[in-house]
Formats: sequence, structure tokens, C-alpha cells
Amino acid sequence: MTTSQQSDDSQKTPLPQAQKPAAKPVVAPSVAHTTPLDEAAKFARVTEDGHVFVIIDGAEFPVGQYPDATQEEALGYFVRKYDDALSQLMLLEQRVVAKAPAGELGKAVQALSATVAERHMVGDIPALESRLENVRVAVESLSAEQRKAHDAARAEQLATREAIVEQAEAMAAKRPEQIQWKTASASMNELFEQWKASQRSSVRLPRATEDALWKRFRAARTTFDRHRRAYFSQLDSTNASAKAVKEELIARAEALQSSTDWAATAAEYRKLMDEWKKSRRASRKDDDQLWGRFRAAQDVFFQARAAANAKIDEEYSQNLVVKEALLEEARALLPIKDLAAAKAKLDSIRDRWESAGKVPRNDLQRIESALRQVEDAVKGAEDEQWRRSNPETKARSNSMLSQLQDTISALEEDLAAAQAKGNAKQIAAAQEALDARRMWLNTLEKSAADFQ
Repeated sequence: MTTSQQSDDSQKTPLPQAQKPAAKPVVAPSVAHTTPLDEAAKFARVTEDGHVFVIIDGAEFPVGQYPDATQEEALGYFVRKYDDALSQLMLLEQRVVAKAPAGELGKAVQALSATVAERHMVGDIPALESRLENVRVAVESLSAEQRKAHDAARAEQLATREAIVEQAEAMAAKRPEQIQWKTASASMNELFEQWKASQRSSVRLPRATEDALWKRFRAARTTFDRHRRAYFSQLDSTNASAKAVKEELIARAEALQSSTDWAATAAEYRKLMDEWKKSRRASRKDDDQLWGRFRAAQDVFFQARAAANAKIDEEYSQNLVVKEALLEEARALLPIKDLAAAKAKLDSIRDRWESAGKVPRNDLQRIESALRQVEDAVKGAEDEQWRRSNPETKARSNSMLSQLQDTISALEEDLAAAQAKGNAKQIAAAQEALDARRMWLNTLEKSAADFQ
């Protein structure tokens, strides 16, 4: 160093001194990069009193002073600062490649740039600054890329939140009676869980946007809950009313259960059943219980009636044996050959039938229907005999025969005249009319024979 340079250095602002412990300085922890002192010496000048200068593009810049140490120790101290800065830069480069959060990288670049700008280190500072600039540009590019990705994620997050809100609002807008509340409540709870999960996402929406969406979502849930409470309150009221109606029907059914007026009481129970079917349902649990009580009251009556009928049927079983025998006697009248004898015999059977008394209920329709068939056969034979012997019918039949015979004679004359003329059309017409009347005459003659 020249004398003039030393003189200039003594007039400069005092340099910061490194804080040196009483003992020898502790070697700094190893870093990712270590610059050999002989290489670092190309970028520095160290005075005998421990002042260190860094050389950048041929110009010297004071770095600091490391007193009470050798020149190598003073140089090594400030080289380690350079190595530390370079190690930080290398780490930044790695984090840029790994696409670490650009915001954090940007702050680290700013802090490292400030440290390098102070130049309290010895090394290839221009190279360090160049690499640092490259990192800064890369961080800006990464920041733009991450901002774009963040905006896309935020838009997706917004769409997700809006979809949750719209679903909640759609559910809240439905009429309470149109909602399946168990399913809908589970769906609303699921939407709330989706909202909370979305809130835990790393992507945050703008505060104003999130607040506005939350107000809409909260309002929809509040409306939904209000409708649910109102619906079930109304349902409780309706159930209570329906239960009261059915309680009254049960009381009436229970009042009739000991009656022995079988026909009238059975009719009353049918009316009660019609009223029950028309009444509103209560809650499922209540309705099942009420129906059990109503049915039990009916069962008491109908079981008592069935027991009474069984006793009566047992008493009437001997009457059935008598009527079965009379029925066989009546069936023996068929087919009818002598109407007068059959009628007399049937009258005797009827008298004994009435005297025999009642039969069991299950056999009543069968036995009565079988006798009625025999009665209908006798009545049919009687009607047929009257039809054959009716004087008015005979006279009317004879008159029609006489008129038809006269008509046939006239048609025969018309046919003969047409044949004489040789008129084929007239012959065909006359023959057709004559054939029709002759067929009719044949039918009437057979019918008249039945009346003989």
C-alpha cells in the first residue's frame, strides 16, 4: 500500500471493530461453502493493525478491523462472513428450485442484499451480487407464478364457499312441509362441516368476501332451523289433535265391546272404522299404540259374538240334518213330469222346512240356495204350462197364421204373373219375398203346435 493511500485511510470514518473475546476467537461453525484464504486474499488488503479492506473492481472499501490478531486471522474472520452470505445465497437458490413460498424468499433476499451491500465481508462480492440478483429475479418470477396459483386456488375456494351457501339457501327456501327433515338436517350439518373444512384451507378469502358469505350461510341456517322448529311445533299440535280424535273413537269402541246386540253393534263398529280411516294420523309411535287399543276393543266384541254364534250353530246342527234330508227329497222332484204332483210335494217339503227351524250360520246360504233352485224349477215349469195354455196367445198366433197364409197366396200370384211376362227382375223379387214369408210361416206353425 502507498503512503498516500495510508494517509487517505487515516482520514476516513472509523471502521466498526469486530467484537473479540478475551481468548482467541472461536472458529465459526462450518458452512456449505468455504473460501480458501489464498483465494480470498485476491479480494482484500489487511494492514498490520488489523484493518481489512475489500477490493471491488480495483477500488478498496473498508470492511472492518480485527485488532490484536494476525493478518491471516483478521482476513479469515471477514472471509467467514462472506462464506456465510454465500451459504445463505446457495440455500436461497435451493429453496427457489423447491418453490418455497415466494414471500418468505423475498424477505430473505432483501435481508441478504442489505448484508451484502454493507460489504463487511471479504470475497468475490460482484459474483455474489450477480448471483443474488439472479435469485431476486427468480423469486419475482416464482412470486408471480405462486400469485397466479394462489388466485386460482382462491377462485376455487370462493366457488366452493358459494356452492355451500347456495345449497344452504336452497334448503332454507323450501316449504317446511316439502322437506324430509331427517335427511335435510343431516345435509345441513354436512354443509357446515364443509364450511369449517374450507376455512381450515391454506387459501384465505378476502375478509370482506368471507364475512359476506358467512352472513348468508348463517342466515340460511337460521331460517332452516326456524322452519324446522315451526314445522315440528305444528306437527306436535297436529299429532295432539289427531290423538284426541282417536282417543274419542277408542272410548266409543270400548263402550260397545260388551254389547250383545250383535247386528246393531257390528254396524256401529263399521261406522267407527270408517271414521278411524278418515281421521288424521298421529305420530307413528302414538298411532300404533292407539290402533292397538282400538283393535282390542273390537276384538272383545267380535270374539264374544263368534262364541255366541258357535253356541247357536251347535244348537242348530240337528236342524241342518233334517233340512239336508228335505233337500234331497226336493231334488228328487226333478226333472218335473207331473207338475201338479210336484207342486203338492214341494208345498209339503216347505212346511216341514219351516218347522225344522234355523241352521248354523255358515250353512244357511248354501242350504237355502239349494232349495231355491228346486223352487225355481217348479215355478219355471208352471210358467211354461201357462204360456202353452194361454187363450190370448193362441188366438194371436192363429190370427197371424191366417194373415201370413193370405200374404203367401198373393205373392204366389205375383210370382206367376212375373213368370208369364218373363221379367227376370220381377221374378227374383217375387221369389225372394215368397221364400221369406214361407219361412216365417214355418216358424209360426211350429210355435202354434206348442200351444196344443
